[in-house]
Amino acid sequence: MTAEAILSGRTTLGIELGSTRIKACLVDAADPATVLAVGSHEWENRFEDRVWTYAIDDVWAGLQAAYADLLADAERRHGVRPRTFGAIGVSAMMHGYLAFDAEGELLAPFRTWRNTTTSRASGVLTALFGENIPLRWSVAHLYQAVLDEEPHVSDVRFLTTLAGYVHWKLTGRKVLGVGDASGMFPIDSATHDYNATMLEQFDQLVLERAYGLKISEILPEVLVAGQEAGRLTEAGAALLDPSGDLQPGAPLCPPEGDAGTGMVATCSVAPRTGNVSAGTSIFAMVVLERPLTSSHHELDLVTTPAGDPVAMVHCNNGASELAAWVGMFSRFAAVTGGTLSSDDVFEALFREALDGDPDAGGLLAYNHLAGEPIAGLTEGRPLFVRTPDSRFTLANVMRAQLYGVFGTLALGMRVLDGEGVEIDRMFAHGGMFRTAGVAQRFLAGALDAPVAVGETASEGGAWGIAVLAAYLAVAEEATLDDYLRERVFRGADFDVVDPDSEDVPGFAAYLTRYRDGLAVEQAAVQAL
Repeated sequence: MTAEAILSGRTTLGIELGSTRIKACLVDAADPATVLAVGSHEWENRFEDRVWTYAIDDVWAGLQAAYADLLADAERRHGVRPRTFGAIGVSAMMHGYLAFDAEGELLAPFRTWRNTTTSRASGVLTALFGENIPLRWSVAHLYQAVLDEEPHVSDVRFLTTLAGYVHWKLTGRKVLGVGDASGMFPIDSATHDYNATMLEQFDQLVLERAYGLKISEILPEVLVAGQEAGRLTEAGAALLDPSGDLQPGAPLCPPEGDAGTGMVATCSVAPRTGNVSAGTSIFAMVVLERPLTSSHHELDLVTTPAGDPVAMVHCNNGASELAAWVGMFSRFAAVTGGTLSSDDVFEALFREALDGDPDAGGLLAYNHLAGEPIAGLTEGRPLFVRTPDSRFTLANVMRAQLYGVFGTLALGMRVLDGEGVEIDRMFAHGGMFRTAGVAQRFLAGALDAPVAVGETASEGGAWGIAVLAAYLAVAEEATLDDYLRERVFRGADFDVVDPDSEDVPGFAAYLTRYRDGLAVEQAAVQAL
């Protein structure tokens, strides 16, 4: 039965280009909760000429490798390989700068969300719009290029995100899902399109420095979840599958950012719901019941894939530093003759953290590999700090490292608390939540809110965009929220952890030291 569904294309394919992995996920179109096959490919960003970037050739090599891995997995599980799909979706890291000329040639190396060189542009645009424009947003990168008088600016004819770029090459259409678009330029919640007043303000701002630049003419068309966003062309099929087996013609849903697919993957697109996604970066998305009372540099105003307003707390640094520490312990286990896998070491160290003191024994861990705007850091310097009277144990070291992943996030979430934003439940997803009950418990303590983790916690955005692709077929019958609650997550098993009575004040004490210790981080950036 499953083999027949795969061969006949009664499936949807989701592809997500994350910070360290490109993932592909195949689901049953009629029951998207059922994952039929997965594939992945590891890749890493590069820091070249002081710019965080990925080579465009690596995008396609990675996509092809992840797709081939999915085909092999489908054959292992079901004895067949798909050659067509009911629908396809593409997701990727949000924000950044991908600028093309009239011939479709890339004008500058891809500048990812991780770059923090746009502070001047961000400040000007925030003041102009009266709305926080973060350093990583595409419009900040564009305006910084104008301010820096980069010669390529006069040739820009199309500006998009990584998901928008891949979708364009697969379909020929220059479009973007509203959630991803909201990380390029502010969105008007009433129209689900770019804010028209701000578009005009931007054009006036650059009139003398970049005469002829009309931002509305270079941004992708905005679409909402459920709208068809083109079909796979022959050229697009060949890009994804050079073997020639993949057939063109499948419809694609609007390409989305990893924030939007994370919301879908955690069934958190309705007001008073939110989610935390932890990977190379970590961010929280909280769907708003009402507008915020004022602008805050810690909060981005973005949208769900359906266009509803969301407050986003985005931190450039997530679990990479934690993974580096686990890697060191893995190497220690290997040189002493141990046979533990990396997953085993993660499990053991996470479990050890449960025995740590509620405040991590006075230890501090900063995970800042890159600059962190919320913390006021233009560059990153990972640090581990203790005082002579700190309780320096393995349990406290690991608890401090886990707390450190949530440190900057918690600073931003405290701002939401001050706005009176209420959350019924936070959903969490990402690889660090695979060890049941550890990172989830500490996050509940950090946010002082129940945290739920579902079976798809480690599948993440690739599954989320596959679900959005499946939604194409039923969008006229149900809202996205209804579709998720009643069809995709109906009967889903969520493990919910309430805040521990000792963890909440313990993390609060840790966060106070963390905030005070940022002066040490800033000194390290200046001195090292």
